[in-house]
Formats: sequence, structure tokens, C-alpha cells
Amino acid sequence: MPAPVPGTVPAPAAPAPAAPDPAVPAPSGNPAPGADGARAAAAAAEAEAVRAGFLHPGGERRLGRVLPALADALGAPVHPDGGAARAVLGLPTAERVCVVLVDGLGHLNLAERSGHAPFLRSLLAGSEPLVSTVPSTTATAMGTFGTGEGPGRTAMLGYTVRDPGTGRLGNLVSWTDLPGPHAWQTVPGVLAGLAAAGVTTTSVGPARFAGSGLTEAALRGAEFVAAEGLDARVDAVARVLRRPGLAYLYWGEVDKAGHHHGWGSAAWGAALEEVDAGLRALVRRLPAGTLVVVTADHGMVDVDRALRWDAAADPRLAEGVELVAGEPRFLHLHTTPAAPGRPDVAGAVAARWRDVLGEHAVVAERDAAVEAGWFGPVDAAVRPVVGDVVVAMAGRATVVDPATQSEASLELVGVHGSRTPAEMLVPLLVVQA
Repeated sequence: MPAPVPGTVPAPAAPAPAAPDPAVPAPSGNPAPGADGARAAAAAAEAEAVRAGFLHPGGERRLGRVLPALADALGAPVHPDGGAARAVLGLPTAERVCVVLVDGLGHLNLAERSGHAPFLRSLLAGSEPLVSTVPSTTATAMGTFGTGEGPGRTAMLGYTVRDPGTGRLGNLVSWTDLPGPHAWQTVPGVLAGLAAAGVTTTSVGPARFAGSGLTEAALRGAEFVAAEGLDARVDAVARVLRRPGLAYLYWGEVDKAGHHHGWGSAAWGAALEEVDAGLRALVRRLPAGTLVVVTADHGMVDVDRALRWDAAADPRLAEGVELVAGEPRFLHLHTTPAAPGRPDVAGAVAARWRDVLGEHAVVAERDAAVEAGWFGPVDAAVRPVVGDVVVAMAGRATVVDPATQSEASLELVGVHGSRTPAEMLVPLLVVQA
């Protein structure tokens, strides 16, 4: 029988919201103008975030440390944080590593529905969660997972983003209306570093992911093996790990079930049962001593339709906003240019959104959000990708924009992107075959 790796501590129901961890480096890059004002605004925004029950993306146990730690466990310290990350995460050395990312499998979601996952439940009891990225969405989290760096460096700042070069809205998942992935996301990836160091590195997923923009931005460098169903992906990982190296396996059906039916639905429970059985089979088939790590990109909340605002239809929200990027749980508002008599458009937009949304959102201007460390250190080239105003939704509230979102996306039941524990906490489940 596989055994959980010893030395971990029981998981809390949810860590208390916290201000930025002092151990996390302060944001770097181009200093913002009016730094003193930005610091005061950042402190105010973060105080509001704490009152809203939000988590901060900093701290020692964060999603971006998983791959650097695993590289170090393989004896290939290709990321400067690798050794420290492995110590914090408590990972042993190994010749073979399998890292599984289950899209949408939040730590709190899993804990609540663990009756559907006896194998994962057996690992959950001796684990401690990680904190995902802001925003807590797939493109952003995958960029950080793959590079070990925050979205302020990768420019992977949401489901959709404004391209500063064109002013157009680009999609980081379908990779449309954006420069090439190597031009947009320039931070070296951990998998590429492993491959360059001579470690056999394999990525297993659906054929449509091979060479896609998101794959190239976040996970370039690994040999891609296409496999469609979960059983086929388990077979592929078992085959490639007959020899030492690292295999990465992605599974997206849990997230899909949550989006369409909600994470409390029977469909979500069935999807969890499927991945639980598949991962149990995977661990049983791998060579003895293989280190298996299961994590996720984000969790999920189910929407409250009574707490939904329309950014285009409400004139108070639409005024001064040129483009809405991001997603309904975390929005980047790009404002209209300043004009005579209207020098502070962003400030006016932020004030109106605060008035309209009240306790259902935390609203911050760009400099305040950057200064508060929402995105980690922010490079000068990435700063314009951040909205002039950013909006993190609380509870189960959303703001939609039919002008930029499809009709199908407006009907999603399960959503994510904000800073609540349900969205931000992801599991770190560790077992050795």
C-alpha cells in the first residue's frame, strides 16, 4: 500500500486571512509614482481584504513553490527557490516524480466532498494546503506553477487581459488576440530547466494542449504525450516513469463539472470519484519510491444570482471604463483617458464601484494593488496589464460584462478568481508509491 509522506501537519479548515507575509519580498519593478500615497492606499485596500475574509497570495506555502521543490527533490536545483521550497513543503528526494494538477480541486471543496474520494481523503488528513495566485484562475495559476514566479512577472494576470501593445482584449486560455506565448510570458519555466539539466521531463494531457499558447507560456520544455481519458493518461505516466524523471499529469473534468453544475452538485461528486479512483490506480502502478504530488490551480464558489451586477448595463459601473478584463470574480478595469476637468478617472471609477458594490467587493487602484503585493513583484513591462482599477469580489457575488463574455460563460454555476479561501486554497497531497 502507498503511504503518505510523514512529517506533515493536519490541515486547518481554513487559515485566517492575513496581510502580506513579511517573509515575502516586497513588490519590485518600476516604482509607482506617488509611492507614499500608494502605500497608504495599499494598506487601506488590504485592511478591506482582511475584513472580507480574503487570503493574501504571499507566504511560504504557495502554489509557485511546487515545481521548484520537486526539481530540487530530483537533484536538479534549476530554480533559486528550489531548496528552500522543498524544505518548507517537506518533500523527500526521489529519482521519479509524478505531479498531478486537478483543475478546480480546491482544498476546501475537496474537504467538504471527501466522502466521494476515499483515496484522496486518506492523504488529506495529514496535509496542509497551499495558497494559489491572485487572480485564482487557471491561466494565472498555471503561469506561476510552471515558472515559480508570480503573475506580476509572468503577465498571466487573468482569464482575459488587455494587451498594452494593441489595447485589445486577449484570452490567455484560448490564446487569442495576443502576441506569441514566448513573447508574452518571458520567464524561464521549471520544466524547460529540468530538460536542459538532463532530466527526462514529460507532460501528459489532451492532444489539443500540445503546442497551445497556454502550454507554451506555462509548461514549455517538457516532451508532450497526448492521452485523452484518465485511464490513458495513467497508462502514459506509468510508462514514462519506468525510467527516472518527472511526469506532469493534468485533469480538467472536476473544473468542468463545477462550472456547469456547481461544486456541490452530483456531477461534481461523480467527477471527484473518477479522479480519486484514477489516482489510486496510478499510485499502485508506479515503481516503488516514486514521489507523487497532487495539487490544483484554484478552488471554486457557486454563484449567487441575486448578487450579480452588469458592468455594461449599470451606468454607474460603465462610466469611465473603456475595457473590462479578467473574469466575473476578479476584474481589471481599464479606464478612459484623462481629460480636462477629469484628471483622475481611475479614482472616480474606483469610488463609484465601491459605492455600488459595497461589502461585496474590495476595489483598489493599480498602484495600491501592486504595492499591496496582490500579484507578487511586478515588472515594469507587466504593470500596464494590470487594470487601472482592480476588483476582487467577496462572498458569492459577481460582476459580468456581456460585451466581452459569451452567453454560455454568463450561465456558469461554479466560478473562481477572487481571494476567498474557497478559491485560493489548493491541496498539497503527497504520497510515495
